[in-house]
Amino acid sequence: MTNRHMANGNRSVRPLAVTMGDPAGIGPEIVVKAWMSSPELAGRQAVIVGDASCIRRAARWLARGGDSWPVMVLSSVDELVDLPPRCLPVLQAVDAAPAPEVGKVSAVAGRMAAQSVVWAAQAALRGEVCALVTAPLNKEALAAADLPEAVYPGHTEMLQALAARHLGLSVKDVPVRMMLSNDELSIVLVSIHVSLSDAIDAVTFEQVLQTIRISDSALRQLLGRAPRIAVSGLNPHAGENGLFGREEIEVIAPAVAAAQMEGLLATGPYPPDTVFMRARNAAGHLGEFDVVVAMYHDQGLIPVKYLGVERGVNVTLGLPLIRTSPDHGTAFDIAGQGRADPSSLLAAIRWALKMTS
Repeated sequence: MTNRHMANGNRSVRPLAVTMGDPAGIGPEIVVKAWMSSPELAGRQAVIVGDASCIRRAARWLARGGDSWPVMVLSSVDELVDLPPRCLPVLQAVDAAPAPEVGKVSAVAGRMAAQSVVWAAQAALRGEVCALVTAPLNKEALAAADLPEAVYPGHTEMLQALAARHLGLSVKDVPVRMMLSNDELSIVLVSIHVSLSDAIDAVTFEQVLQTIRISDSALRQLLGRAPRIAVSGLNPHAGENGLFGREEIEVIAPAVAAAQMEGLLATGPYPPDTVFMRARNAAGHLGEFDVVVAMYHDQGLIPVKYLGVERGVNVTLGLPLIRTSPDHGTAFDIAGQGRADPSSLLAAIRWALKMTS
C-alpha cells in the first residue's frame, strides 16, 4: 500500500468506504444522492464499494437536466487522488454480473451486497480505509447467496465474524453491540437479531454488564467524558419489585451495581415505558442520560425509529473498526424510482467522520 492518500491541509487522510448495499434496493440510489449532495464527501476522500454497473444505473435514474455524474472504476483506493471532482468513484469489489432486477429478492443481489461488505471490512481491518458506512442489505437475499458470509443474519454478525477472523480470535471473544442513535436518543441493545424467547434468555448478568461496559467505552471516546448510562428493565414497570418478573432483581440490578463498582455512571433498571422519554433530548427537555441500554431489539428500536428513521444511525460497538449505517432497510417498493431519501445515510456518514476525528 502506498502513501498517496489525499492530504487535508498537511494531514494525510485515509478514505471512507461506503458500500452500495443490496443493488435491488435503494442502496445504490441513496449512495449516489449522498455523493451528489454531501459536503462531507466532497471535502475528503471517499470511495463507493460495490459494482460499477449498479452505480451507473442508479446515476442514470437520478440524472436531471443532463447533470449525470460519471462513474470512475478504481482498482485501489490509492487511485482516488487522481480523480476529477463531480464523479462517482467505485471500487469494483464484486464478481462481474448484470445488474439484478430492482425490487426483487435474489441470490445475485445478496452475493453482491455481501462481497461489498467483506471487501470494505477487510480494508478497514488492514487500516486502508478510516471507517465503513454500509448501505442496507436484504437478509433474505443474503441468506440466498452462495457465500460463507451468507450464514450470518445481517451486517453486525458478519462484521463480528470477519473481525474475529482477522484478530485470530473466536467470535465470542469479540463481543459487539448495536447502537441506534439520532440527535434525540441513543440506544444500545443487549441482544440483536434473535427470537423474543431467545432474547429473554440473553438477559444474563454477564450480557448486561458487558453491554454497559461496551457502551461506556465507545461513548467515552465519542463524548470525551464518562457517559450517563440508563439501564432499562425487561418486564413491565421494571418488574414492580418482583410482581411481574424477577429478572430486574436477580440479573439486571446486580449487573448495574457491578458496573458502578467499576466506576461507570450506570443507573437502573428503569421501567421501559418511561426511560426512553427521560433520556430523550428534545426542545425544552434536556435528556437525563446519554444512552439507554435496552434489553432486546424491539424494546430499543421502536422508540428510536418512531422519532424518524430518516435521522437514525446504526453504529456497531466493540469492533476494531468504525462502522455505521442508515437506520432503514432496502425499501424494494420504491427502488429504481429516484424517490429514496438519503438523509439517514448522510447522518451515518457524519457519525463515521465524527468518530474518526
